[in-house]
Amino acid sequence: MSPKAAENTTRAADSPGEALAALLAPCAKRVEADLERWLVPAGAPDALADGMRYCMAGGKRLRPAITMLSARAIGGSAEEELVRRAAAAVEMVHVYSLVHDDLPAMDDDALRRGRPTAHVQFGEAMAILIGDALLTRAFGVLAEDASAVSARLAAELARAAGAEGMVAGQAADMDLCTLPAGLEGLRYIHLHKTAAMIRAAARMGALAAGAKDEALQAVGEYAENLGLAFQLFDDLLDATGTARQLGKTPGKDAETGKRTHLAVLGAGEARRLGEKLTAAARDALRPLGPAGETLKELANLLTQRTH
Repeated sequence: MSPKAAENTTRAADSPGEALAALLAPCAKRVEADLERWLVPAGAPDALADGMRYCMAGGKRLRPAITMLSARAIGGSAEEELVRRAAAAVEMVHVYSLVHDDLPAMDDDALRRGRPTAHVQFGEAMAILIGDALLTRAFGVLAEDASAVSARLAAELARAAGAEGMVAGQAADMDLCTLPAGLEGLRYIHLHKTAAMIRAAARMGALAAGAKDEALQAVGEYAENLGLAFQLFDDLLDATGTARQLGKTPGKDAETGKRTHLAVLGAGEARRLGEKLTAAARDALRPLGPAGETLKELANLLTQRTH
C-alpha cells in the first residue's frame, strides 16, 4: 500500500461519522427532493405547512436510505418512483413519531435535531396536529401510486407504525403496559419502538423493487437486528454524548428512569451485545451475495456513530 493510500485509509478509519454521512448523502438528496414535492398537500393551511416543513428539516435520513439501499440490494433502483414514495413515507412516519415523542405528555423534550422541538416552537396543540398531518400524509403518498404494490407497502407501514409496532413500543417505554423484567422487557420495547420501523423501511424498499420471498426475508432480518443494535448504541450515546453531538438533550433516559441497556447490562456488555446484533444483521444478507455489501457497510458504520 502506498503512503498516500495508507493515509486515506487511516483518515477514513478515524472519521466513521464522515463515512456514514457520505454513504447516506445520495439517498438524503433524493428524499429531500421528494419531500419538497410530496410533503405538503394542496390546500393545507400555511401555518400547518410551515410546521410540517420545520419538523421534517434535518436528520440523517437513515430510514429512507435503508429503503433505497434495500431496493438496490435486490437488483432494483432507488430512482424508481415507488421506491422513492416508500422512502418518503417512511421518513414522514418517523418524524411524526419524533414530534409526538417530544410532547410534554411523552418524553417532554425541548431539543430535536439541534433546534427547538415542535411544541416549543409552535405550541402543543399545533405540534400534535403537525404529527397527525405527517402520519396521514405518509399513507397518502403511498396511495397516490394506485398500484397493488402500494397497498402492500401501506399495510407494511401500518403494521410497523401502529398498535403492533411503534405505538406498542412507545406505550411499553412509558410503562403504560405490563412487561417482563430485565433484558426481555427491554427487547420488547426496542423491537417495537425502533426496530419495527427500520425493518419496515428495508422491506418496503425491497417490495417496491419487486423482491421475492428469500430476498424480502433477508433484508427484513438484517434490518430488525440493525434496529435493535441502533437503539442499543443510542442508549450508550444518550449517556455519553453532548447536546451538540446528539442534537437533542443528553441524559434524558437516566433522568426519567427509563429502562436502557446501559442500566440493565452495563456499558461493556451493552456494547458487546450491539456488536453481536450488528454481526447478525450482516450475516442475514448472505443470500444476497455481493449486492448486500453496502447494507453491511452501513451496519458497520452505525456501530461507530457519535450522534
